[in-house]
Amino acid sequence: MTAEQIATRPTDEPAIADELFAHPFVDLNEWRDAPVHHRYVHGGFEGTDTRFSFYFPTEDAYQGRFFQHVTPVPQSENLAPEIVGEYNKIAFSVDSGAYFVETNGGGPDAANPFSGMDPSIGAYRANAAAARFSREVARDLYGDHRPYGYLYGGSGGAYRTIGAAENTTGVWDGFVPYVPGSPMSIPNVFSVRMHAQRVLRDVFPAIVDAYDAGGDPSALDLTEEQRDALAEVTRMGFPPRSWFGWKTMGMHAFSVLYPGVLAADPSYPDDFWTVEGYLGADPAASVNRDRVQLATTIAALVSDASERADEPVAGGVDESFLHTAPSGSAIAAVRLADVPTGWILGAQLTITTGSAARRILRLSSVDGDIARIEPGQDDLVASLSIGDEVLLDNSNFLAAQTYHRHQVPGPEYAVWDQFRGADGTPTAPQRPMLLGPLFTQAASGTVPNGAITQKMIVVACLLDREAFPWQADWYRSRVTEHVGDRTNDTFRLWYIENALHGDDDPQEFPTRTVNYVGALETALRQLAAWVEDGIEPAATTSYEVVDGQVAVPLDADERKGVQPAVSLTANGLEAVSVGVGEPVTIRITASALGSGVVVEVRTDLSGKGALGEPEDITPERQVVLERQVSFEKPGTHLLSVRVTAQTSDDPTSAHARIPNIARARVTVA
Repeated sequence: MTAEQIATRPTDEPAIADELFAHPFVDLNEWRDAPVHHRYVHGGFEGTDTRFSFYFPTEDAYQGRFFQHVTPVPQSENLAPEIVGEYNKIAFSVDSGAYFVETNGGGPDAANPFSGMDPSIGAYRANAAAARFSREVARDLYGDHRPYGYLYGGSGGAYRTIGAAENTTGVWDGFVPYVPGSPMSIPNVFSVRMHAQRVLRDVFPAIVDAYDAGGDPSALDLTEEQRDALAEVTRMGFPPRSWFGWKTMGMHAFSVLYPGVLAADPSYPDDFWTVEGYLGADPAASVNRDRVQLATTIAALVSDASERADEPVAGGVDESFLHTAPSGSAIAAVRLADVPTGWILGAQLTITTGSAARRILRLSSVDGDIARIEPGQDDLVASLSIGDEVLLDNSNFLAAQTYHRHQVPGPEYAVWDQFRGADGTPTAPQRPMLLGPLFTQAASGTVPNGAITQKMIVVACLLDREAFPWQADWYRSRVTEHVGDRTNDTFRLWYIENALHGDDDPQEFPTRTVNYVGALETALRQLAAWVEDGIEPAATTSYEVVDGQVAVPLDADERKGVQPAVSLTANGLEAVSVGVGEPVTIRITASALGSGVVVEVRTDLSGKGALGEPEDITPERQVVLERQVSFEKPGTHLLSVRVTAQTSDDPTSAHARIPNIARARVTVA
């Protein structure tokens, strides 16, 4: 079929099995040259808001497969052209002999849990319909064949990928969920983290240093409450080495999640502050000292350039803030008549008088007398007036921070054992229902249970603050329950050291963390070879879960998986003390796995937090380097090395490159 015929394809042609998506259409079909040469096909399904984009390589580059990415929540079908760092999904797909598929997940209603739309549409049905129809278009372009299809997604997209794996047949041939949560993730991994952020806020520098190379966590000087909070969040699975990001960690998704928790469980805040067994009912708990309930008025409305009623711009508001007003509204913050004191993170503003009375304004932060408004509340913001009486209150936010203590699930969730007594029953009062599975089902269509019938490779990260690493092991256990001794024929789990939840590039802390995109690319390529040619992928990472923490061996061959192993020593040790000007011998050892080779080594041997230019090396399975350094001033220097291994057959390829990092401490007396 010609390009013109694709664009005018009859909409009544029965291309897919789901009746809701029985009438596909194509409204755009053209060749594009960015980011690589490809044919772009856009369309949707009549009677729905579902839209799709297909990106096809030239016929000589096509090898009979497609990759399809799903976002954490239904978003746009036009995300793939974006280049993140050096990475682009279309370029990778074309380089892998695949076309690329993306959808808007069913449209705006699919992203709204209160829209009344069947959650299975956003979870997997819209994506499945696009995948099926893409095969029709591929047959028209390349001739009669059935393309293999592989679905992948991270975070909330991992829920949706798993939901597709467990609830569809014949659509995709393999799956790569990455940085996955469990049915008990939401809101619990965020609540326990926020509790720790509040209690530990004054001692984070010491915690970061204690868990860095050569540090000693047992030497931390903490109060009893601080020790308990650190132990609680660590046993729940937060990787303690990941606290280095405490300054910019913020609330992440908690600001959006906790109002949903309170909507589902409206009596919880009152119980938290008044009923024995809840933290807020203990008058000695610091949560009572951190509670803020400030009755005040709106003194001014701060915009991107001025304040309403010709008021001067509020003092202390920096220029960068003044030019980031919420979309559709000029008002970016309110100035309060009084300055609150205490731990204000998470506070909300209840309007008590005026046209917006009894409504609640969500805040992103409070700095002095400036309360910055969270975007997306344009109608409410427009109804605010100077002189309106308001209540600045963080009570609900504080209450939600220990909600996980009152959500103790079954024994398969071992991280909750710290909240069970000797007889296995919860030690704290429990809420009427577990909310985690409800949140999860809204994303994945059903609660994940491990009932997969096709091959899957899971990629999880050991510094993940939002999807604690043990949760990937939890899902592996569910898969094993269903497939038994055939698990190794169907399933792999690769853990990636020193990687966070997001795939940001460049990294915020380039001498501490690495991007995991290369591991995803390797997973997709090895999954395709597994399905299409029976070539076994890299083995599951060797690991153990102890008190909520996932530990992996240091040796690459013992650890397995796909990530290179790297060590960095100073005078043969992870931590060494030397004198001013004394030479220090630095030794770097990097080892790739399987047929991979180490292709890049970058170092920071001064401890300044920036990696230098690549070292001059020959790509080998193992690379060993030695350097001499010295330091002219007393102090502590944390040195770093980042190594990168290529897992494909081409050492020069920009794809499927997996990094790792090692650190060492030099104390100069």
